[in-house]
Amino acid sequence: MNTVFMHCRPGFEGEVCSEIAEHAARLNVSGYAKAKPGTACAEFVCTEEGGAERLMNNLRFAELIFPRQWARGGFVDLPETDRISVILEHMADFPVCGSLWLELVDTNDGKELSNFCKKFDGHLRKALIKAGKLTEEEDASKPRLLLTFKSGREVFLGLAAANNSAMWPMGIPRLKFPREAPSRSTLKLEEAWHHFIPRDQWDERLHSDMTGVDLGAAPGGWTWQLVNRGMIVTAIDNGPMAESLMDTGLVQHLMADGFTFKPKQPVDWMVCDIVEKPARNAAMLEEWIGEGHCREAVVNLKLPMKQRYAEVRRLLDRIADGFKARGIQVEIGCKQLYHDREEVTCHLRRIDVKKPKSR
Repeated sequence: MNTVFMHCRPGFEGEVCSEIAEHAARLNVSGYAKAKPGTACAEFVCTEEGGAERLMNNLRFAELIFPRQWARGGFVDLPETDRISVILEHMADFPVCGSLWLELVDTNDGKELSNFCKKFDGHLRKALIKAGKLTEEEDASKPRLLLTFKSGREVFLGLAAANNSAMWPMGIPRLKFPREAPSRSTLKLEEAWHHFIPRDQWDERLHSDMTGVDLGAAPGGWTWQLVNRGMIVTAIDNGPMAESLMDTGLVQHLMADGFTFKPKQPVDWMVCDIVEKPARNAAMLEEWIGEGHCREAVVNLKLPMKQRYAEVRRLLDRIADGFKARGIQVEIGCKQLYHDREEVTCHLRRIDVKKPKSR
C-alpha cells in the first residue's frame, strides 16, 4: 500500500512526477517518482511505512494540476483464470470499501481492455460484497476501491477517499457535446465549471442575471456556455461569431483585440481561450481580477514544450504575489482538464467583494 499511482494525459508523465515529488518533499514524505513516457500514468514510490497514506491525506486532489486520478496501493500479478480469488487474497488487510471503480490508462492499449473491464466489473462486485469488502449501496464515507488494469494479467489495486479523488473514473468526464454549440471547445469550459464550481453552487454563481465577457470568442464555443446559462455576453474577436449565437439576442460582438479590451462596467465572468504565450494570458488574468473588471474568470494557459510544470508553478506564484501586493483575496485553481491538450485551465474567483444575487 505504499505506492501512489496517478493517471494523466499521455505525454505529461514527467509533469506529474515533478508535481508530486515537490509536494512529497514539502511534506517530508521520502520516496521517488517514476514514469515511462507515453504511458498516461506515473507512480510515487514511498520508502517509509505509511508514506503513501500520509501524502494523500495531506493533499487535496482537486488542487493538483496534472494528475487526473490517484490511488494508494500496489501492483498485483493476476493469473489467466480465477483472478478474483487473487484480488481477494491481496485485499485481506483492506477496509470495507464504499464504492468500486475499474479503471484503464488513457492509451490505445488501455482502451482495448474496456470490454474486459465491463464484463469483469459485475463478477468482481458480487464477490467483494459476498466477502464483506464492499457495501451493497454506495457509501461515500468509506474508501473507494480503485483497480487500474495495465493488462488482463496486471492490476494496480488501490484505495482513495471518495471526497479526495477524481469525480469520474480515470478523471474523464462523460460530457455530451451540445449540437447547438459552434465548436467542440465548448466542452473545456463546461468541464472547468464541473471541476472548479461545486454543483450545488451553479445556480448562485452561473445564473441569468449575470454578465460575461469572452475574449477571443469566435466562433463562440465558450460564449455558448455562458449564453446557455442565460447570461448577457460581450464577445471580443476580430473573427465571425456563429449566427445561431447572435440570434439569441444575448450576445454583443465587438471586433477588437482581446488583450486591450476592458469593459466599461464590471462583469461577473471573464473567459478566455486565446492561443498566446502563457505569461501574457496570466498577466491579463491578474489584471482583470485585480482591477475589478470581473468577479470570476476561466482562462487557458498554453504550455511550453519543456519545463511545463515549472512554468505553470512560476506563473501561478506570480499571480498570487500580484494579488498579495494589491491586498485582495482571490481563490486560484489550476487543472489540466481532460478536454485540454497542451494547456492548463485556470480559475480565479475574487472572494473579498459582494456576492451576486441568485435567481
